[in-house]
Amino acid sequence: MDVALRDIAGQLGGELVGDGALRIHRIGPLEGADAHTLSFLANPRYAPQLQATQAGCVIVGPAMRDAAVARGAAIVTPDPYHYFARLTQWWAARARPPVAAGVHPMAWVDPSAVIAPDASIGPFCFVGAGARVGAGTRLAPRVTLMDGCSIGARGIVHSGAVIGADGFGFAPVREGDGLRYEKIEQLGGVRIGDDVEIGANACVDRGALEDTVIEDGVKLDNMVQIAHNVRVGRHTAFAGSSGAAGSAVIGAYCTIGGAAVILGHLTLADHVHISAASVVMRSIRQPGTYSGVFPIDDNAAWEKNAATLRQLHSLRERIRALEKNVRQQP
Repeated sequence: MDVALRDIAGQLGGELVGDGALRIHRIGPLEGADAHTLSFLANPRYAPQLQATQAGCVIVGPAMRDAAVARGAAIVTPDPYHYFARLTQWWAARARPPVAAGVHPMAWVDPSAVIAPDASIGPFCFVGAGARVGAGTRLAPRVTLMDGCSIGARGIVHSGAVIGADGFGFAPVREGDGLRYEKIEQLGGVRIGDDVEIGANACVDRGALEDTVIEDGVKLDNMVQIAHNVRVGRHTAFAGSSGAAGSAVIGAYCTIGGAAVILGHLTLADHVHISAASVVMRSIRQPGTYSGVFPIDDNAAWEKNAATLRQLHSLRERIRALEKNVRQQP
């Protein structure tokens, strides 16, 4: 890529201050940038890097305008991170070869599946009977879309993702001195809305009776597990290796941190944010940020704290007894 700075601003907007003829060869971070790099500053924590960077131009918010202009060219915009996202889309559309519409010869698509003419089905994909793929949606190589599952328009499913595998449904049956497990056939499907992106090796299981539902705009990172009959509200995002167990209902505009777990049959309200590695063990009815992470420590200290935690119940009972005795004193 080799594009004039004025052409970028002309396409994406923003206030361009400085040399519009400057040639931009790459988009990059502030650190390690050169005179032909377009960088951005969205987090004030990185403001000290602004003076040191050699970037030809920096995308900044109004609060950083003067500091950015003092060092060189700048594009000023109300939301630099959003501008950066749009810039990457514009750049990729020109720098990468276009994704071909249609079904790759090495994919297998059931004759009863319905594929939009401008959708793209990559090599080694499997699309089962009665499945549906919406307009402009792209299935990367080795994606599996099982029978009766659907994905809407403008979706992206990355390699190795499996949509519509059986949910983990088994009825325990006593046998001798133990239990065996009788399979419950999973008779539902998966319904995925528009503008959904699903990461590599993510799994969205089909429902047992009703469908598993992923609403519009949801983003699932790599290795995310969505169990049977889960419902994920619009524009909610799951970070890598997180998951939701069966029949959980996740609201809209939520974020689930990496490796966080939501137990089954729970409900999360809209605008709930779960910190990384947390375990959600009860329904959350109010918006907000919730954490359930035992702080990391050196092993010896952690073992002492863990031992204390195991005694909390008995300590509480002892304190209650002492408080009762104090109240009974004349």
